[in-house]
Amino acid sequence: MQVLKVNPLQSKDLENLGLSWHTDLDNTPYVSDEVVEISESEAQAYYDAANELYDMFVEAGQYVIDNNLYFDLGIPFNLVEAIEKSWEEEVHWHLYGRFDLAGGLDGVPIKLLEFNADTPTMLYESAIIQWALLKANGFDEALQFNNLYEALKDNFKRVITLGEDISRFDEFYEGWGILFSSIQGSDEEEKTTKLLETIAKEAGFRTKFCYAHEAVLNAEEGLSFEGENYEFWFKLIPWESIAIDEPELASLITAMINNKNTIFLNPAYTLLFQSKRILKILWDLYPNHPLLLESAYKPLLNKKQVKKHCFGREGESVSILDAKGNPLVKKEGAYSNFPEVYQEFASLNAYKDNFYQANIFYAYEACALGFRKGGEILDNMSKFVSHKIR
Repeated sequence: MQVLKVNPLQSKDLENLGLSWHTDLDNTPYVSDEVVEISESEAQAYYDAANELYDMFVEAGQYVIDNNLYFDLGIPFNLVEAIEKSWEEEVHWHLYGRFDLAGGLDGVPIKLLEFNADTPTMLYESAIIQWALLKANGFDEALQFNNLYEALKDNFKRVITLGEDISRFDEFYEGWGILFSSIQGSDEEEKTTKLLETIAKEAGFRTKFCYAHEAVLNAEEGLSFEGENYEFWFKLIPWESIAIDEPELASLITAMINNKNTIFLNPAYTLLFQSKRILKILWDLYPNHPLLLESAYKPLLNKKQVKKHCFGREGESVSILDAKGNPLVKKEGAYSNFPEVYQEFASLNAYKDNFYQANIFYAYEACALGFRKGGEILDNMSKFVSHKIR
């Protein structure tokens, strides 16, 4: 594994680029002064793996719906109708997600860890900061597996054209608007949402940003802000949070989907992919697939494994267990009340005393690679690491 030390981007430079969350709580830089160097064949393998995995998730999602397995995945009952409606109707387009993968370097097989299909982080870092870091260090910034910005722009157009061919966007587009919203108080979420708004505007949409509580939702009249109506709402709020914390909003959104006056990005069905319990469904459908790790709803027998919960985030409520089920590494958190899933352990790419997890963004196809660096369980203190193709 090749890891190059580079001159870091200074805090002022990162702020000028729009990334203000550059320093962690322990006062260490969030953006690492390293670049992981990979080969073209390794980049191609990551690309191919993410594309194949997405097709497998689609099959697994259909299987869950056909067999009414929502309870098994921990899906709140008050979103089932929205999930099924958004799945049935093609206009509910999946904008983007992020695969977390083990392996992929030094001949180690790529293995799926999970799919952050609904509200993935690291978008700003992957789309903007990687290019800037390479350029600042005199590297050819084009030597990356990274066309995330353009891929998102094209996928916004597919929200209208609904297919591979986006050349007829201007012909089909009728002035529809996308309202972009995040929760007030998180600079990272706000900047990420505003970056997506910028990309959508460049794609040709009428756009506006507001905080989530400022958006006006009406079952009959649709979505509006400051008296102007919008046909799409991008909300950087996890679907499970809406279902659990704001059940009235979940019911209202379902009514708006039924009345066909608003389309939500990402769609409600991405909650199927987001649930880590779908890992067991994937294993049932594709046993011993080379990209998968054995997964089950009960502890695996005689295998080192990871215990996690269906809607956990940032490494919280995750444990690494030995073959007898004893915890080797454990992170406490707020997600232990959600149903658990057990996944065969796969070591992350390792260099010196750190572990590097590959993260692949997907927007109609795999479109960007980045890495996170930290311990065996990556948490909110993990570092973002750029890459280059040698």
